[in-house]
Amino acid sequence: MIIAAYLKALAQITDARFLRVLALGVGLTIALLFAFTVAFAWTVGLIVPDSFSLPWIGEITWVDNLASWAVVPVMIFASIFLMIPVASAFTGIFLDQVADAVEAKHYPGLPPVAHVPFSESIGETLKFLGLLLCVNIVALILALIFAPFAPLIFWGVNGVMLGREYATLVARRRLQPEEVRSFRKRHSTTFWIAGVCMAIPLTIPVMNLVVPILGVAGFTHLFHRLNQA
Repeated sequence: MIIAAYLKALAQITDARFLRVLALGVGLTIALLFAFTVAFAWTVGLIVPDSFSLPWIGEITWVDNLASWAVVPVMIFASIFLMIPVASAFTGIFLDQVADAVEAKHYPGLPPVAHVPFSESIGETLKFLGLLLCVNIVALILALIFAPFAPLIFWGVNGVMLGREYATLVARRRLQPEEVRSFRKRHSTTFWIAGVCMAIPLTIPVMNLVVPILGVAGFTHLFHRLNQA
């Protein structure tokens, strides 16, 4: 069922509404990650002194340059963990466009939905982004401590978060808040597995930019399949 939902989503990837959300999501994600890199480099520059002296060695003047260059590989590594919350959060802003495209093609005749106001969507997206960033920072620390299990930690933790959030975002379009909670709890294992299926390819460069859109589309298919069961 999960694989079938994602295959249907993949088959619709050339839909104009999908491509528009992809362009917006890619642009905003790259911009935010660039901003993170600049802020991190600026912080390192403030902390690391331009030079200092060591006994018997003398003045060291290259440490700040080394630290500045080290920012690049550090941020490349960190972006693997940051890509999930950033890309997922931005996709959440444009969720309705993707879900509308899926329902128009595969589930015609459904009653119209009351779309969440843009300002409210931004607020919820920022909350989700903050939560995901915190969770991924913890996951990163655990991955460094338990290096052999890093992929499992990363996929498992983000599977829970992505499954919960995407299920909520899609279900709330058609269900009342109390129904959404019940629906999500009833199918929690399915949503976790679906979230893990998103988290794994989100670690692959380039593909990770497309996965959030496929996730929205896939969860839309899952919602309609499970809600009819």
